[in-house]
Amino acid sequence: MPDFFGIILTPFKWLVSWIMVLFHDGLTSLGMSPDSGWTWTFAIIGLVLVIRAALIPVFVKQIKAQRGMQALQPDMKKLQAKYKGKTDQLSRQAMAQEQMALYKEHGTNPFSACLPMVIQMPFFFSLYQVLSGVSHANATNQAIGALSHAQVQQFDQASILGAPLSAAFLPQLQGGNLNISVVVLSLIMIVAMTASQFITQRQIMSKNMSDEAMASPFMRQQKMMLYVLPLVFGVGGINFPIGVLIYWTTTNLWTMGQQFFVIRRMPTPGSPAYREYQERREAKGLPLLGTSLSKKSAVETVPEPELPMGQRPQPQRKNRKKK
Repeated sequence: MPDFFGIILTPFKWLVSWIMVLFHDGLTSLGMSPDSGWTWTFAIIGLVLVIRAALIPVFVKQIKAQRGMQALQPDMKKLQAKYKGKTDQLSRQAMAQEQMALYKEHGTNPFSACLPMVIQMPFFFSLYQVLSGVSHANATNQAIGALSHAQVQQFDQASILGAPLSAAFLPQLQGGNLNISVVVLSLIMIVAMTASQFITQRQIMSKNMSDEAMASPFMRQQKMMLYVLPLVFGVGGINFPIGVLIYWTTTNLWTMGQQFFVIRRMPTPGSPAYREYQERREAKGLPLLGTSLSKKSAVETVPEPELPMGQRPQPQRKNRKKK
């Protein structure tokens, strides 16, 4: 039976390994050792930078989708109240159709917020297959994607702080030869990976969500994901090679910095970050967002007194100087 998952990932494995080879060769030309673990580590970091830079347009769409989901929450509450207690097939179908109409009206859908992570997953699994297969490819004199056998051999022997990049935490416990450096570095990377992911999601929920979104059912799902996703990656991380942990920690740090920039410079209207942004603009003398004039430039006008119907204003006689 053919390995359909492997067939699907084949082009991604070639792309991932090709980008790594480009960075590795570039760093080698700058004087770094080709078999050094730090050379391959920087090649993995370069892979992250290329992928995340390419995903910036998708990230912009994600922001719009998230704000669209927050904007439709009041309408979603009304829709849920409208069909509350109605469990028949026609009511459920009508509710689903009205929900789709709301998503279309606001230009969003529940899956758009997860789009960057979904797009990254093939690259993540491809890198996992490349790095976890290095030892076997080295033993059988094979290449992996764009990595030649010589480069496979270099990577298999590469290590940082005494820990091979292709080694993982769990196999160390299962095997007879325990490498303390692999265990310690893996644990440090797993903690950094899960903590950076948790902090990123936490700062979005605490800073960049409107008051209406915080009270919505959508927020309860976000709170659940806040703890579930880091837990999933933390448990799965014990079987990730150190090179994969470096990749995922780096991409989480990118996401954290990206979200910090968005929260500070482009906050969601109605969120605590938005109110802080308005206060900073006011302190600098800039006009507040959503207003045509700032408070300092607003001019108070006094209305003229109204006259009774049919009465005309009498001309006032000017005082003449006495001769």
